[in-house]
Amino acid sequence: MPEYRRAYLQGGTFFFTVVTYKRYPIFKEAATINLLRQCFQAAMGTHPFRVDAIVILPDHLHTIWTLPTGDSDFSSRWKRIKATFSRNYAGGTTEDVSTSMRRKREKGIWQRRFWEHVIRDQMDFMRHCDYIHYNPVRHGLVNSPLEWKYSSFRKFVARGLYRPDWGRSEVKELIDTSLE
Repeated sequence: MPEYRRAYLQGGTFFFTVVTYKRYPIFKEAATINLLRQCFQAAMGTHPFRVDAIVILPDHLHTIWTLPTGDSDFSSRWKRIKATFSRNYAGGTTEDVSTSMRRKREKGIWQRRFWEHVIRDQMDFMRHCDYIHYNPVRHGLVNSPLEWKYSSFRKFVARGLYRPDWGRSEVKELIDTSLE
């Protein structure tokens, strides 16, 4: 099995993808998203970090964080967020979970790991912000990033970083002209 090494960088900015167990859509309800927000706030209260951009989709989320100078421990923050959420979330499943998950009393809410990428520069930051904010359109949930309320896109628009119509996708109707 390959040995995975995380890219820890003190005071760094990181892009993350976190996925629910078996991509179950637990974030389709506003109450569940509010619980996740509370878990973020609790973690930020004890282990500060800045959320630069975020989108929460039904079965996963993408976010960019910046850690304080001299701190590189994003793993503990994710562990705290996921554990607090798991303790307080009424759902989850023990069906179809591995023996290892059962031994650790995991509820089948989160995939165990998360994906991270160190943001290298401003261009990399903006590319990842574009990816985050366009994701609801890409998944067919909305026609425009502005329509998805579980995203930092509106804050970026308010700051003048995006136009409100950025990323708009119109569904094209196919017209059969052979009948004319």
